[in-house]
Amino acid sequence: MTFNLGKVIWNQFGAAIDTLGEAIKACPEDLWRDRSQKPEYWYTAYHTLFWLDFYLSDTPDGFTPPKPFDMSEMDPAGLLPDRVYSKQELLTYLEHGRQKCLTKIEGLTEEKAEQRYQFGWMDFTITELLLYNMRHVQHHAAQLNLILRQQIDSAPRWVRQAKR
Repeated sequence: MTFNLGKVIWNQFGAAIDTLGEAIKACPEDLWRDRSQKPEYWYTAYHTLFWLDFYLSDTPDGFTPPKPFDMSEMDPAGLLPDRVYSKQELLTYLEHGRQKCLTKIEGLTEEKAEQRYQFGWMDFTITELLLYNMRHVQHHAAQLNLILRQQIDSAPRWVRQAKR
């Protein structure tokens, strides 16, 4: 019997990313753009996608998100981006992160899996960082679904495995 740990990790990490995507799609426009909400719905989605992308990078040095996004998420003052990003912009960023995640997992060798990733207080193996990142995505996807349930009494259904 051959066991493919990468496939198992992808099935669940991809499901977390898909859950986030469904939460983004399900948000009504008035809630999406409501700057009075704390946390702001759009920003929680953006924050999640930024860190998904960042943690999937080979090294924190030289990381730059794709346009139109910038490094404001790293600002120690916690400033929000200059504008509300649209759903379509964030769904495009989600697809970028989804592909980056799949590529990372498919390219994972035993040697790469054991490499260290250090950033700030973090000192994880790449394998542990993948699981940490997956938990971060799922945490915020659940947060967005809770907001949807509270605001519009509806939320997307559970995603069992990554969409192919």
